[in-house]
Amino acid sequence: MKLIATILAAVMLSGAAQAATPNPDAAQVKAAHDLLAAMQAEKMMRMTAGMSRYASSEQRKQVMDKVIKLQPEFVYTRLATPVAKLLSTETSLEMAKYYQSSYGKKVLQDTYNSSAKMFPTAPKPTAAEQAELKKPAYLKADKEFKANEQAIQHETFVLLKEVINSK
Repeated sequence: MKLIATILAAVMLSGAAQAATPNPDAAQVKAAHDLLAAMQAEKMMRMTAGMSRYASSEQRKQVMDKVIKLQPEFVYTRLATPVAKLLSTETSLEMAKYYQSSYGKKVLQDTYNSSAKMFPTAPKPTAAEQAELKKPAYLKADKEFKANEQAIQHETFVLLKEVINSK
């Protein structure tokens, strides 16, 4: 059983290492920036701040005030390099295209503006949108994006801590 777990961990790490780029070039950073803008990452930052635990309601209010005052461009710029290290240029471009589509906008609306749910649900795509979601380029990008989604959320949390600790 230990052998299976070790092999599984090695396979997962090798997959993550292929997608990760230690020093992304300008094109990768630009693609990641565009993806973050399409994803409305400033709202992801607010969600992260809202879901975090605080010592008091006063501290929560102070943090939320800081986060709400952040310019969206600041969030995109600060997260672009860490995200570019996680995702390939092709994935960033394809996912930015997805989030700019009518269906992607519905998904973002549902993600950022809906109430809490026991089970996450996605809006129902139209036939044309469904055809777009079946394209190989999107499927590959979606797979890589989902594999790195927790790491992207972690980078958002790291940025949140930097914002909280800044004067």
